[in-house]
Amino acid sequence: MSGESATRAFRLGTFSVAGSAPFAGLELDGKALGLHAAASFLQSQRLSLQGADSILGLLEHWADNFPVLQRIADALGPGGDAQLQSQAVAVSGLRLHPPVNVPRNIYCSGANYKKHVVDIIVAQAMVETQNMTPAERHAFGTRKMDERIASGTPYFFCKPQSAIVGPFDPVVIPSDIKTADWELELGVIIGRRARRVTRERALDYVAGYTVINDITSRELVNRRDGDVREMGMNWVLAKGSPTFLPIGPYLVPAAFVGDPQQLRLTLRLNGEAMQDERTDDMIFGVARLIENLSSACELLPGDLICTGSPAGNGVHYKRFLKPGDVLEGEITAAGIGFGIQRNPCVAESVDSTR
Repeated sequence: MSGESATRAFRLGTFSVAGSAPFAGLELDGKALGLHAAASFLQSQRLSLQGADSILGLLEHWADNFPVLQRIADALGPGGDAQLQSQAVAVSGLRLHPPVNVPRNIYCSGANYKKHVVDIIVAQAMVETQNMTPAERHAFGTRKMDERIASGTPYFFCKPQSAIVGPFDPVVIPSDIKTADWELELGVIIGRRARRVTRERALDYVAGYTVINDITSRELVNRRDGDVREMGMNWVLAKGSPTFLPIGPYLVPAAFVGDPQQLRLTLRLNGEAMQDERTDDMIFGVARLIENLSSACELLPGDLICTGSPAGNGVHYKRFLKPGDVLEGEITAAGIGFGIQRNPCVAESVDSTR
């Protein structure tokens, strides 16, 4: 779907007012229009939106809905429909929820940025590198990543829906966790059923992109139980805590993004940049992730793929999240921003554990 023609760039979100039920909306120039408010305009133009009650509903019919959404966005511009324009309200007065309020499946790609993995190889003691200098370890790691790019395959795991939180909601630090870490990521939102898709066609199945922060409890990643250590990593325990997946603020349609490997990711902790990297450092780009994942399962409209996090995590700085911290994450493309995600960190309360 990255080849759709586009005129006036817009973003999609899920909004609410003063505790009311969330609604699907179109954001343009700092204003949001609830799609339910476009009914009269659509009728006058003999157009219709399918599943407009939610972003997930829109994704079920994305190929048909995108051109209609484009017509709405164009009518909100100068010289457009005055009645439609009068119903758009400032985003600043709304609460923003995750754009796809409840994604279907959440797939995550691990260890998918070259510099990040090479940094880990340099820092960690490994049998192959124990007698190497740091420079030799770096060269060894770089060579390994080049081999992985050429002939390797992505590593996937899943994250629970209950970890999802909005783009401005608090991240709750569990009382028994000391190493909660940030992982800013590009989120890919699927818009068509995809099974055994080739990388050449893979981006045609993408509806849009969003900002993700895959919060992780580092101390829980590796199993330490002697009888099951060989079973690998505890991804659910390490990444499944409530609020450990801030999403949004917007779904940016693929038509406005262009090449997903030419984006910039920036994460700031209390105003200081900790991660600042381009998506061309991915070991497996978005198209290869979709190709590989769809060879094992069928992707559905509304599925979310988290594409991995670049260098600059807390484990690199030996500095982890604590109550009072503020995380800011953003992704920018050449022609459009994804919006800034801003999440304060708070301590877990007794009530939140019941």
